[in-house]
Amino acid sequence: MDKIEKILKLLISAYGDRAPERRLEPVDELILTILSQNTSDINSRRAFSSLTAAFGGWDRVAHAPAARIAVTIKMGGLAEVKSGYIQGVLQRLEKEAARYDLSFLKDMELGAARAWLTRLPGVGMKTASCVLLFSLGMPAFPVDTHVLRVAVRLGLLPLKTTADAAHIEMERLVHPADIYRCHVLMIEHGRRTCRAQRPLCSNCVLSRLCPSYNKFKA
Repeated sequence: MDKIEKILKLLISAYGDRAPERRLEPVDELILTILSQNTSDINSRRAFSSLTAAFGGWDRVAHAPAARIAVTIKMGGLAEVKSGYIQGVLQRLEKEAARYDLSFLKDMELGAARAWLTRLPGVGMKTASCVLLFSLGMPAFPVDTHVLRVAVRLGLLPLKTTADAAHIEMERLVHPADIYRCHVLMIEHGRRTCRAQRPLCSNCVLSRLCPSYNKFKA
């Protein structure tokens, strides 16, 4: 059993296993993920519900006054910026795909699908990877601040690894069938135990595998 398999087994023992939840359509997932940038899951879901209730369809959002969209999603934060990204994405899809649908990405190789998405306004590696993993079930590993922190402390990634590079490296380290559960469990571990400030190393199930344990204990 390699290190990543041991880590995953211990995380499951601590927090329980994680199976993929019900999937949104990929365009819905993309808009929700844009709304989630720099805010909480609760606020982003409220903003998404407000947006879909107010407009009733992505075609209406694509051609609505930007100010109206911003007011509708204001509870998600950065409303003016995000409204621009959302309209830019939808208008690009309308122009290049002739419909508000991203299901064609499923037929592409992972790297090509992610490259296609990151050409869209406001879509970086993390946002693209979320869409590919959560909606299309592709083996993309989204890396947020929790995942990056935990992976570096565990010695899975070098100290100065960038978030973009970490996506590719984590996909190399983790078996495709385990990427979803590993992503979700590393986030939970980062929030509950391996916190940015004052990590709870004494309560950590990974302490024997963690090269950072002695440093934080000291």
